[in-house]
Amino acid sequence: MNDLSKLKVSSSPHIRSEDTTSRIMLDVIIALMPALAIGIFVYGLRALTVTAVSAIGCVFFEWAYNHFSHKSQSISDLSAVVTGILLAYCLPVSTPLWTVLLGDLFAIIIVKQLFGGIGKNFVNPALAARAFLLASFAGIVSVYPKIRTALPLFTTPVDIVTTATPLSQMKEGILPDISVFNNALGMVGGSIGEISSFALIAGGIYLIYRKVISARIPLAFIGTVAVVTFIFPQGNNNLQWMLSQLVSGGLMLGAIFMATDYTTSPITINGQIVYGIGCGLITILIRYFGTYPEGVSYAILVMNLFIGLIEKVTMPRKFGAPKKERKGGAKVEK
Repeated sequence: MNDLSKLKVSSSPHIRSEDTTSRIMLDVIIALMPALAIGIFVYGLRALTVTAVSAIGCVFFEWAYNHFSHKSQSISDLSAVVTGILLAYCLPVSTPLWTVLLGDLFAIIIVKQLFGGIGKNFVNPALAARAFLLASFAGIVSVYPKIRTALPLFTTPVDIVTTATPLSQMKEGILPDISVFNNALGMVGGSIGEISSFALIAGGIYLIYRKVISARIPLAFIGTVAVVTFIFPQGNNNLQWMLSQLVSGGLMLGAIFMATDYTTSPITINGQIVYGIGCGLITILIRYFGTYPEGVSYAILVMNLFIGLIEKVTMPRKFGAPKKERKGGAKVEK
């Protein structure tokens, strides 16, 4: 009698792919490294410390949750590492490490695991954790040290020399006191992984080349911000205002690495475009009319909540399926 114990029966289609969650996440980690390199160059090894602690913290909390809830371990898929890196990138380099770990706990336990783990969270864990920290410890996670300031690796001094970010200057209706090129290069105050648009774009090109993400969401997101800020500048130089809006803050990090998250973005082509446009419009609304100078995080979180509706509206009709119409209040099929 033949041994059929190794026979695996599953429904069609029977397609094999070399893409696995760990492979995809490794590509994302690789794409994030240029931004980390700039962060270390501008802020020193403290940037590496915060990023490493955040990544290790997320892995630990995911391991602990799975261990104590008697679930199979999922830390090998590297998704927790990506969440930790992205959260660190959204924070100032001076953020105390205990605050970083608290954000890790919120991202992994509250936002991800309590909703079923990877693929089941309804908002981006890193962005949700950043919003939680900003709401709870605004005085800590809104302080941006002056660039090239030497900071201790594991402690946070109380007498930090701070600097105004380009977005805080533009919130006052004035252009940043730095060239667009240097702003895009990352020679400016800001969060660890947001400061260099050039590095983030390079990472995005790598992800598109590896077919990890599509260019639709980033282009729709960034393009919407570009068009709106060019048409409605707060100043007399439309082009410089638009470019400064594009390369400042977390726009590139959000559009390329956050908004394209598989779980919290639409699967339909038209849905992805609508989603990107929505993120761009909400970002500008917050930057122009909100009390907070940055709007990317909240824009993505808000649009995350409408993914189901966007997919329902933009889902293409099956070929050959009857189209229902209403005549006289009754449904008829064509």
